[in-house]
Amino acid sequence: MPGFKREDFSFNAPNSITAIVSAVLLGISISISSTATAKDFTPREVTDMLHLQMTALHSVYSKKIIARLVNKDKVISASEEYEKDKALPLPAQMFRFGAEAVSNMTNKYSYSMLSEWPINPNNIPITPTELKGFKFIAQNEGKNFYTTEEIAGKKYFTAIYASRAISEACVTCHNNHKSSPKKNFILNDIMGGIVIRLAQDK
Repeated sequence: MPGFKREDFSFNAPNSITAIVSAVLLGISISISSTATAKDFTPREVTDMLHLQMTALHSVYSKKIIARLVNKDKVISASEEYEKDKALPLPAQMFRFGAEAVSNMTNKYSYSMLSEWPINPNNIPITPTELKGFKFIAQNEGKNFYTTEEIAGKKYFTAIYASRAISEACVTCHNNHKSSPKKNFILNDIMGGIVIRLAQDK
């Protein structure tokens, strides 16, 4: 995202994973832009649509891949060091790969999954908008946070959505991880938030 970059993990998404996620997310962008001639979407409508698609992909990977193959059938493991361990990437890593792929394709929007209890310290809310938004979603059940902000001289429409523990795999991973600051998550708890920024400058 122009003017706003987060520190990378110490590893990179393999080309095959990045290509898959890029293709899916590019399809989202094309789908939205192709219908924009019939109706001009508001920034809020655009972020809501993007959020639905992001959370759907995240849920499918968590429930259909990780929960089934790792937790139930136990045919493969999931690991932060997936290349070294010949394992699957964790759901949060897959989400991040998608965000990186989008940032390489467009500067019109960006997104990230952050948490007040991140396993990776780079994923903590840091901007005033993020801090205000995370406080809002924690205190207002079922509501999203919307605002405008300026970062490095550029204007953005920013939306923040609660990210919940959607499967037992999420709960188990965070509660058992040595670097997790919180180890008492239960199913459907708010584990963090998804931040989507739309560039407003023409």
